[in-house]
Amino acid sequence: MPANPSGGTPKILILATSECAYPGADNVGQIHQEYPANTYILKVPAPAMFPESFYLRSFEKGIGGILVMSCGHECPYPGAYQTLSARIARTHKRMAEQGLDTQRLRLCAVCTVCSKAFLKEVQQMNEMLANLPLAGAVAG
Repeated sequence: MPANPSGGTPKILILATSECAYPGADNVGQIHQEYPANTYILKVPAPAMFPESFYLRSFEKGIGGILVMSCGHECPYPGAYQTLSARIARTHKRMAEQGLDTQRLRLCAVCTVCSKAFLKEVQQMNEMLANLPLAGAVAG
């Protein structure tokens, strides 16, 4: 299924930790910066709670790219970042097996005041998706 069946700009899903990355995204609005309208933010306690199948189904349902914005090693949940990192690595392997470009799923650390980092990650994902041929094609 194409990354964006309507043919417009591919959607970007952001899983933002409630302790770090979500306040960082909120800071972008507080300083009156803007990010593209194709970006959808989901506030989560810890992205480690999402199984590999969540990411693969998201791509099947039309999400162009996924940014997993976490607290990194500063996560308040012991072992969560290591679990998340390993899960993303396994998901990348499954993506490659299915013919999906692994650049479409990226793990990054964004802190509570990292507005520039947040904007940079969104911009880079948009640029990558714009230059990716058949961004959403899933090998059948």
